[in-house]
Amino acid sequence: MLIVTTPTVTNKEITETLGIARGSTVRARNVGQDIFAGLKNIIGGEISEYTKLQAQSREQALQRMTEDAERLGANAIVNVRLTTSMVMQGCSEILAYGTAVIIK
Repeated sequence: MLIVTTPTVTNKEITETLGIARGSTVRARNVGQDIFAGLKNIIGGEISEYTKLQAQSREQALQRMTEDAERLGANAIVNVRLTTSMVMQGCSEILAYGTAVIIK
């Protein structure tokens, strides 16, 4: 599956547009991460536990978007975007979406 953030693929022709492919995940922090993050906040620096949590969430959302595009019969997804929103305190959603297409 070819995934791009551009509306077209260089040297490829989009022969069919199949619709929106999307994938999301909602993740929450845990108490252990919050304690360590609180300590990091005092001394400064990257909070790697949260960085890792967000990276895993993005990958899962992209994987679910890819699976959705495959269900539609696509071999590529163009114009891919990622967004995040807070669902509740300490809990956020990552959404990946794009246009499922067939290219040749």
